[in-house]
Amino acid sequence: MKRVPILALITCLTLSACGSSGDAGGGNLKMGIAVANISLNFAHEMVEGAETAAQHEGGVDFKSVGPPNTDGPAEQQLFTNLTQTNPDGVVLENLDPPIFTRPAATAIDRGVPVVALDTAPTDGSKITFYVGNDNYDLGVQLASELLKRLPANPSGTVVVGVPNPGTPVLDSRAKGIKETLTAKAPGIKVLGPFQTYSDPNQNYGAWAALVHANPGALAFLGVGDADSYDLAKIKQTEGGKYLVAGADVDAKTLQGVKDGLDFVTIDPEHFLKGYVVTALLIRSVKEKKPLPQGWLRMPGLVVDSSNIDAVLKRQTSPQAAYDFYKPEIDRILANPAALVRPLAEAR
Repeated sequence: MKRVPILALITCLTLSACGSSGDAGGGNLKMGIAVANISLNFAHEMVEGAETAAQHEGGVDFKSVGPPNTDGPAEQQLFTNLTQTNPDGVVLENLDPPIFTRPAATAIDRGVPVVALDTAPTDGSKITFYVGNDNYDLGVQLASELLKRLPANPSGTVVVGVPNPGTPVLDSRAKGIKETLTAKAPGIKVLGPFQTYSDPNQNYGAWAALVHANPGALAFLGVGDADSYDLAKIKQTEGGKYLVAGADVDAKTLQGVKDGLDFVTIDPEHFLKGYVVTALLIRSVKEKKPLPQGWLRMPGLVVDSSNIDAVLKRQTSPQAAYDFYKPEIDRILANPAALVRPLAEAR
């Protein structure tokens, strides 16, 4: 699979600089997106969705920014700079909501429209529109898929890992896993969640230690990008009989599903979220109409042997991703207000 690389690291880049075409660059709107880690797949997907939406909507000079590694303070500075250079509207994705409370509120007070993506905003941020998954439900889905692959009334341990404890979206997924297994399979003892780190090398080391400490476990489940492919690699290398799975659709993760190493991956559909939130923000600014207030709950997708080939095809380019998601994009954009829930319900 070959995807168009996103070249934005610390420096902001325009849509045209990222290899896109269309009306961006000559338009009179300056907008953009800030993400927590420009190099990991989850952010790559959201940026591609956002950039594709900006290209399709037209008339937008769109910039994508984010640090090369997960670094909240570095992203905070990039976000603040972006609200000054591209003040017509900014999409904010982050993994540390509290440190963005004041910068977001300051930008909004200056008249910059700011919307939240993937991570719910804090109360004091003054952000009133959020597009994201029900992350607790994503955890429920992963636990439910595990139970389908275990014998009736299973007994044993399941080890759960979280790359960045304290990150609401990841903690919610882990909670969904743990509470579902506890309720539906009382014979299973859930260990963790343990910190597994977002850096791939640290992640591999953390999981290797957990596997070696729990050689008889039924399964090892992660909730982040690197968890899925590192667990698959460990299982393959060590010939493990346990089950492994995680989240997101990094190319290595999808290969793990294709090869039967990861029994599933839970896809938060980041491209779809990035596209929808950006299209809605651009239309709101152009039409001078307010966005809905609340949480636009987005679906997730279980990726397994039944649909892995279709997902692999989807991942080959932004155009292929758009073609895959177009029916869902059209449905959501036709009446987004009908899908909005109170912001307080986001999890």
